Amino acid sequence: VARLMYIYALEEHLELPKELIYAAALLHDIGRAQQYQYNIPHDIAGVEIAREILTDLHFTEQEKELILSSIGHHRKGDSCSTLAALLYKADKQSRNWFFMFRCFRMLLV
Repeated sequence: VARLMYIYALEEHLELPKELIYAAALLHDIGRAQQYQYNIPHDIAGVEIAREILTDLHFTEQEKELILSSIGHHRKGDSCSTLAALLYKADKQSRNWFFMFRCFRMLLV
């Protein structure tokens, strides 16, 4: 997801720092365990977990909120920001790559 987001940002000539792109991408599914264990949607749980992680990182408050809002909106497709739109697009596209990889791997076996 991170690489796809970065590629899309470069292709679209967006002025988004690589660190913001990678932070949002790497943290966007961090709430997945909460979803499986406690039935909390992973985007909602992910925002809370990511908030704790981001306190230890050197992002501004505005950047932290941008990352968190992108994580919170990555399943809906309602792009509240350019970063959120990139995350949504890359997340959906990465599923296609994963499926293609699995099919290719099955052909080799």
